[in-house]
Amino acid sequence: MKSKDRIYIVEDDSTIVKLLKGHLSEKYTVKGVDNFRAILQEIQEFQPDLILMDITLPYFNGFYWTTEIRKTMTQPIIFISSSDDEMNAVMAMDMGGDDFINKPFSLAILDAKIAAFLRRANAFAKTELIFEEFQLGLDGLLRNKESGENIQLTPTETKLLSLLLEKRGEVVTKEQLLDKLWEGEEFIEQNTLSVNMTRLRKKAGTIHFNHIYTVRGVGYVIK
Repeated sequence: MKSKDRIYIVEDDSTIVKLLKGHLSEKYTVKGVDNFRAILQEIQEFQPDLILMDITLPYFNGFYWTTEIRKTMTQPIIFISSSDDEMNAVMAMDMGGDDFINKPFSLAILDAKIAAFLRRANAFAKTELIFEEFQLGLDGLLRNKESGENIQLTPTETKLLSLLLEKRGEVVTKEQLLDKLWEGEEFIEQNTLSVNMTRLRKKAGTIHFNHIYTVRGVGYVIK
């Protein structure tokens, strides 16, 4: 029997932590922060499958901790914030978050997002993908075989690139990507796909992978 997926909650509002723990513990192994100065260390020790991240925290904010986490780890990070400022959502994903949900939030929508990310994390293609001099591994490592350079992609970025590589030369519509990545458009903030795609292009470009093209109003294609 598969052990329960593990969720780590980075939130300093004890009422929200209690609510989330009570709700999520039915399906998952859940842990909150013990020491807000040692969040990275706690995550490394707990090894969660998914992280829920608030922005406003004691000592260092959620953007800081996400940047630190992304130096070595690729677990999905869903931001939960009381701010509905669109720039905060964009910044959260630019720092390495995978999605953004505003307080007050629906537990049903949060459940759907968590389930979708965990399913996707366990459903990558069974073989690595090759395109010209580039190789995408199951672990999200994108490698330029000619230069020897490589970058680590997040699970969302890995799945995005996998879907495009599997259909190289074909236009993949935004609707297809949303359906495959986030189980349908109704649970997605408006700019989530475009922000993730922008971040993927920027990171891939650092090792000279510049093959993702936009088909305006339709979707994306690799060529």
